[in-house]
Amino acid sequence: MVLSSATRTSKLTTPLRAAPATVPALAALVVLVVWASSQGGYPLTHWAPGALVLLALLGITLLVVPLRAHAIPLAVKVAVACLAAYTALSFGSIAWAAVPANAWEGANRTLLYLLVFALFALWPQNGRSATLLLCMWTLAMIGLAGFVALRVDAAAASPARLQALLPGGRLAYPAGYTNANAAQWLMAFWPALLLAREARLHWLLRGLLAGGAVMLAEVALLSVSRGALYSTPVVLVLVFALLPGRTRTFAVLIPVAAAFAAAVPAVLHLGDRISHAQNATAAVHTATVAIFAAALAAGLAVALGAAIESRRTLEPAPARRLHRAVGAIALTALVAILLGGWVAAGDPVARARHAWDTFKSEQGYAANSSGNRLISGLGSSRYDFYRVALDEFAAHPLLGIGVDNFQQQYLVHGRSEETPRYPHSVELRTLAETGLVGALLALLGLGGALLAGARALRRADDPLARAAAAAALAGFAYWVVHGSFDWFWEFAGLGAPAFALLGLGCALAPRKVASAPSSVVESSAGAAPDGGGVWVGAHGSSDATSPLPRRAWIVAAIIGAICAAASLIAPWLSDLQVQSAARIWARAPAVAYARLADAARLNPLSDEPYLVAGNIAVRLGGLTRAQHEFSLALERVPAEPYATLELGALASSKGERARALALLARAHSENPRDPLTREALELARRGQRVEVERLDRSILQKAQRFV
Repeated sequence: MVLSSATRTSKLTTPLRAAPATVPALAALVVLVVWASSQGGYPLTHWAPGALVLLALLGITLLVVPLRAHAIPLAVKVAVACLAAYTALSFGSIAWAAVPANAWEGANRTLLYLLVFALFALWPQNGRSATLLLCMWTLAMIGLAGFVALRVDAAAASPARLQALLPGGRLAYPAGYTNANAAQWLMAFWPALLLAREARLHWLLRGLLAGGAVMLAEVALLSVSRGALYSTPVVLVLVFALLPGRTRTFAVLIPVAAAFAAAVPAVLHLGDRISHAQNATAAVHTATVAIFAAALAAGLAVALGAAIESRRTLEPAPARRLHRAVGAIALTALVAILLGGWVAAGDPVARARHAWDTFKSEQGYAANSSGNRLISGLGSSRYDFYRVALDEFAAHPLLGIGVDNFQQQYLVHGRSEETPRYPHSVELRTLAETGLVGALLALLGLGGALLAGARALRRADDPLARAAAAAALAGFAYWVVHGSFDWFWEFAGLGAPAFALLGLGCALAPRKVASAPSSVVESSAGAAPDGGGVWVGAHGSSDATSPLPRRAWIVAAIIGAICAAASLIAPWLSDLQVQSAARIWARAPAVAYARLADAARLNPLSDEPYLVAGNIAVRLGGLTRAQHEFSLALERVPAEPYATLELGALASSKGERARALALLARAHSENPRDPLTREALELARRGQRVEVERLDRSILQKAQRFV
């Protein structure tokens, strides 16, 4: 029987009527995908306008969709309250941070995550609406991954373009940072995999998701990320240990893993060719074909199995036998994988000792052995980053050193040549920068959200909601695991989707409210029953289910929105002015200086406008103005090593030896491992003058080398 147009429309709109917050959530997903395609949303000028859009979406949702405070699960209330308190603490840390502007930017980023979490967590979702949200985001990420693969293939004929996309043989596009690049694909991989197992979805969609999971994993592999290599098995263990439906997960994982493994040699060969500066044209085309062929094969296999499953319903007894058989195969495969890995790895104790030795070595990446980067060792400077972060936590245990203020401390106490802005661990970031208070708030907030998500996994009334909650929580788990040893909090294109997924898991938790009058139930016809048989519709009122007092929360929302918007807009506009000045200073220096002055007024905490103005003045030969600008920078950030170094060099060039020695010695104490500062101080001690222009050229060359 053919459904009428009205009936089809009703079927499509029923989930949205039952969960009207789905519409603004869909709009928010557009922002998240845009960030994923634009440097991972890392630059302030990229994520700040998107944060304003999300703030507007949250405000509109508060105005349009009734929010019943008593219906929100207690665990979700705790999560929102703790994240709000953590955001307030982040803003408060501006008062004791060495670099207040960095703390302001970090607090704004935390505010962004609060907005995303609240938008996705406060209003209830049902299985169909949540699955719609997950599928839209996951399919968009799959499409973006496919576009990236095709762009790499299109760049095959140009070694310069290929090297720009895969510097050193590791895909950095579009995030700009290889590890973040891999993480944004693998965050979407887990929802794709877990939704592909869901029998309630159409077989074509399941096949598309399974093929997309392979696409995401292969494009992530192009980044050759050791963090991704070690995070993936940890999340896999968590998925099988904590999430229901293990047999179905394994059944989908078999074709996905097989297809992925088939394309791995071609993908890794491409990276090896580029890293060794060899002609990679043929390797690029081979890898691209392998990626798309593997995705197609996995998609067809899962789609075929799903189509058969949708047309044949097994009796309970054969279904149990099949379940046991698949479980036995899964156990056998797991044992085989473990034994194969044991044989391939050789002596596990020796490999573990080698991994620890390379991780702890002060040689950094040079401590790794030759061969493929994924298995050559764990050498980097992270051990030193973590040491300094723990030392700073021990020195400031209660409230920390201030949000995003790690770099200043590392310059003084670090041992490597790197100058990291962040500790490369979300846990150590929390401890070092917000202390025990921040860590406690973060733990309580995360615990409340995960508790709500766990309750969503046990919903008996909506099996599709259980599947959506599992997929969302798995994506969030990957961000947490990989972010435990990398700087992912600072990428809005990673952090915002993670909190959206966590919030979606909270929105699926059962919500028990007092029974509504019959008139309310009648007005909610078509709405899906939420946990405990409670109807959750867009409207309806009673003493038990009335919305929050409109006047009170509207006033509070308006005040909060104005403050949040002002906090986001000011540094964003300031950054835009700085970037504009940096582009035009050579042809219009007066305009550049004016825009930098505007930038300094817009962001009264930042020293960057003065640093850029001072640098421009040096380039133009205006040393008096340069001295003035760098002095203004030091008034805002007294421990700024670059401004101190420049002022010392300027004093030396004027023959002010005593002042030059004092400033250069101070700059050296603020950045003792910097060779340029050390060289300038030695010149001044020998009575020689430091040439400011030559110093600036050396600083520029050093920056380009690190980039």
